Amino acid sequence: MSIAIVQSRALQGMQAAAVTVEVHLANGLPSFTLVGLADVEVKEARERVRSALLNAGLEFPHNKRITVNLAPADLPKDSGRFDLPIALGILAASGQVDASQLAGWEFAGELSLSGELRPVRGALAMALALRRGSPDTRLVLPTVSAGEAALVPGREIYGARHLLDVVARFLPAGTEGPADPPEGWSRPGAQALATQPVYQDLGDVRGQAGAKRALEIAAAGGHSLLMVGPPGSGKSMLAQRFAGLLPPMSLDEALESAAIASLGGPFDLARWGQRPTRSPHHTASAVALVGGGSPPRPGEISMAHRGVLFLDELPEFARPALEALREPLETGQISISRAARRSEFPARFQLVAAMNPTPCGGLGTRENPYRSSPEQIQRYQARISGPLLDRIDLQIEVPALTPADLLQAPPGEDTATIRARVHAAREHALGRQGKANHALQAAEVETHAALDAPALAFLHRTATKLGWSARSTHRVMRVARTIADLAGATAVGVGHLAEAAQYRRALLVPQA
Repeated sequence: MSIAIVQSRALQGMQAAAVTVEVHLANGLPSFTLVGLADVEVKEARERVRSALLNAGLEFPHNKRITVNLAPADLPKDSGRFDLPIALGILAASGQVDASQLAGWEFAGELSLSGELRPVRGALAMALALRRGSPDTRLVLPTVSAGEAALVPGREIYGARHLLDVVARFLPAGTEGPADPPEGWSRPGAQALATQPVYQDLGDVRGQAGAKRALEIAAAGGHSLLMVGPPGSGKSMLAQRFAGLLPPMSLDEALESAAIASLGGPFDLARWGQRPTRSPHHTASAVALVGGGSPPRPGEISMAHRGVLFLDELPEFARPALEALREPLETGQISISRAARRSEFPARFQLVAAMNPTPCGGLGTRENPYRSSPEQIQRYQARISGPLLDRIDLQIEVPALTPADLLQAPPGEDTATIRARVHAAREHALGRQGKANHALQAAEVETHAALDAPALAFLHRTATKLGWSARSTHRVMRVARTIADLAGATAVGVGHLAEAAQYRRALLVPQA
C-alpha cells in the first residue's frame, strides 16, 4: 500500500486540534517533501525520522518519492510531536506495519536519532481533547508524557520508550517481530490522583491577626488582595501561604491547572491537585505576564489559573505589564492575537500583591523616619493606576512587628483550621448563587447582597465620603457578603459593611 493515514494532534492555545498525517510513497526522483503549514521544527522531522528508522533496523524507502501532508493545511503545526506519526505513516505506506490497525489510535512523540521517544508538550491537553470529542480513541505517547495524560480518567493511554515498542504492536499478521522484543510499552496508571497537596502553614507567621483575617476573607470569596507594609513585616510569608487556605481543587480544576502547566514542559506529577502560586520577578514584561510568542504560549497569569498570582514590589513592575492585568481580572480569560493565529488561555487567578508604603520603606516614625519627600512618595504610589487599584477588592496595611511582639507572640491558627472555615463559607455561597462572591455581577450583587435600610444608609454615607466609584461600591458589597458568609449570617448587616469598608483604604501620601 503506497498511502497511509495516521492521526495526531496540534496545540493551538489550550486546544489540541486534530491533525491527519497523510503519507504517500510514489515512484520518481527520490525526495522527502513535507507540506501543511509546518514550522521549522516539524520540517526538521525529515532528518530525525530517516535516522531513527535506519538506526532502529527498519527500512527507509530511499528509492521513493515521499510526500507527507499535515491536514488541515491552514492549521499551524510546531514542535517535534509529529515525528512518531510521520514515521508510522512511512512504515505503513511501505507495508512494514499494518495500516488498518492504526485506525482508532492517535500518536504523538519526538524521535531521537536512535529511535528513542522524547516527551512532548501538552500531553494533558491532548487527553482532554479526546475526552471531549473522541472518547473511544486510544492515545500513544512517550512514557513520561503518557504518565501525564493518564491523569485524565477514562482514557486509554499507552506509553512507549522507543519507536520499536510502537512498531511491535502494529506488525502485519504473520510477520515476526524483533528477536529481542522491546519492553518499553506500558499503560500507566494514575497513582498521582491519591497524592495530597502540601502547603506551607500559616501558623508559622507570628502576629499579624488583621492581615490573616484579610487573607481568610480573600480566600473565602475569591477576592484580590493588596498588602502595604514596610520591608520585613511578613507580606511575602503571608502571600506564600495563601494558596493553602483555598478549598481543595475539584477534578476538573486540577486537570485544567495541570494541562496549562504541561504546555510549558513536562508536568510534575507530585504537584497534582496543588493550587499553583506564581511569583514573577518585578522585571517581568507584559508578554511574560499575559503570554505571547510564536507560537503563543501561556504567561504567568495563565500558569496561575485556579491558583495565586503573587506580585511582590508591585510599583516596580512596568506600567504596561500591570495594565495588562485589568481585563483578565474581570473576565478570567486572556486572548493573544498574532498575525498568523489567535490563541485563548484561561486566567482565573487570585491576585495577591505586596508593596512598601514609600520608595524608601520608611514608616514615618522616630525610629524609622521617611527618607523620601512627599513628591517622591506620590510618584511611587502613582505607578499603580487608579483603574487597576479599583479592581483590587482588599487593600490592607501590614504593620511592622516589634521584636517583643515577634518573639513573644503565640503561634496563630494553622492553615487547616482556617481552610475549614473558608471551605464552609465558599460552599454556602455556591449553594446560594452557584459562584464565588467575587464573580457576582451588578444585578446579582443587589440580589444576593441585599441591604436593609440601616446598612443601605451606611453604605451611601461611606461611599460619598470616600468618593468610591460604582465598581468600588459593588466590590465592597461583595466583600461584605463574604464576611457575612464567614459569620454564618443570612443578610448583610452594618457590621459586615463596616469591616469591608476598612479593607478598602486608599494609599495616603504623608505630609511633609
